[in-house]
Amino acid sequence: MNTSRVVQAINRQINAEIYSGYLYLAMAAYFESASLPGFAGWMKLQAQEELQHAMRLFDHLADVGAPMAFDAIAKPDTEFTSPVHVFEKTLAHEQEVTRNIHDLYALAVAESDYPAQVMLQWFVAEQVEEEKTAAEILDTLRRIGDKSHALVALDRELGRRGA
Repeated sequence: MNTSRVVQAINRQINAEIYSGYLYLAMAAYFESASLPGFAGWMKLQAQEELQHAMRLFDHLADVGAPMAFDAIAKPDTEFTSPVHVFEKTLAHEQEVTRNIHDLYALAVAESDYPAQVMLQWFVAEQVEEEKTAAEILDTLRRIGDKSHALVALDRELGRRGA
């Protein structure tokens, strides 16, 4: 049973996931301009993953015959000062997404929308991974400090994502 409140919330989450992709693309552009192609590649893949999340939500609405609504995508922040700054923003953003997913799941429970609950369980687990990965990279960047050779090594490591 899909309720209009759950459907509206899923539509908002689709928008939020597309925004996430847009934000990570802006972060990729920062890393490109900083000559950190591994970081840029990692963020591009992250942007693609967020768009896949949006499609998972879209497909759920299509499968249950729910209406879809499309809103404008907000302009992401494009001012970054360092790789640490980018990953501080990344972690904070993922924590916000987690709160949104948890709220959406709670709504699906309150509305007895069992198909949405099942679909959202994947997102709950995914957000654990997203926050963990962002926190680990941020911790590594903080340990690196101003050691440029270590930053270059991390750039190479992140560039291997998806390879």
